[in-house]
Amino acid sequence: MTGNQSTRLILVVEDSMDDYAAMQRAFAKAGLINPIVHCQLGEEALDYLFARNRFEDRGELPALILLDLNLPGIDGFEVLKQVKSDPELRRIPVIVLTTSSDERDIARCYLSGANTYVCKPVDLSGLIRAVGELKQYWFEIAVLPRGNEA
Repeated sequence: MTGNQSTRLILVVEDSMDDYAAMQRAFAKAGLINPIVHCQLGEEALDYLFARNRFEDRGELPALILLDLNLPGIDGFEVLKQVKSDPELRRIPVIVLTTSSDERDIARCYLSGANTYVCKPVDLSGLIRAVGELKQYWFEIAVLPRGNEA
């Protein structure tokens, strides 16, 4: 990977403030210090992504998206579909991080282009372990494209 991995932006799309707070604690415990943009709604996430896509001077696209499925209004399935349908956004890895272990949801996400599907651990120690493993893979092993480069 080129550049400093800890400066790569992560977009977290999570409607539950309790789950988001737990994620922030897990990020800190796992040593993940990347800048985070948090969107509570699918519509908010799409507005953020497509505005950044249209106006390159507004900043770098996220290196990674952590996406909950069960969002009010525009749900995670629709966010995933729109991200993976856009020529500029589809290269961003999307990790679905959700409570659903339903095989239909898993299949639907992978068919729509999800890069990884993770069932949210029920306790903080499990979440810390999961975030640590995601950090290791996506920011230490995998090579991700830089922001607005083709």
